Amino acid sequence: MAYELNACGLHVQCEIPIPLIYKGEAIDCGYRLDLLVDRGIIVEVKSVDGLAPIHEAQVMTYLRLTDARQALLFNFNETTLLRGLRSFLAKGKKVPVP
Repeated sequence: MAYELNACGLHVQCEIPIPLIYKGEAIDCGYRLDLLVDRGIIVEVKSVDGLAPIHEAQVMTYLRLTDARQALLFNFNETTLLRGLRSFLAKGKKVPVP
């Protein structure tokens, strides 16, 4: 997916670590974005029997911890791509993404 997005002229970063800021200190708690497109769109990729609330919570956490404006959650284990796609919009500006 990253290769195809790059081929389209988009800036793509893979496996971006996201620190949690607690009382001014960055804590590495294992959060990693699958893909970050043009420093503003998070792409989280799954291949599961069905998307669960925990998958949506994960993406919403990433939006809260970054300044990304949108997140896309893909489940490639569906009969059509649209059935496995969820889109989320951020509510405000947050800490900049690297």
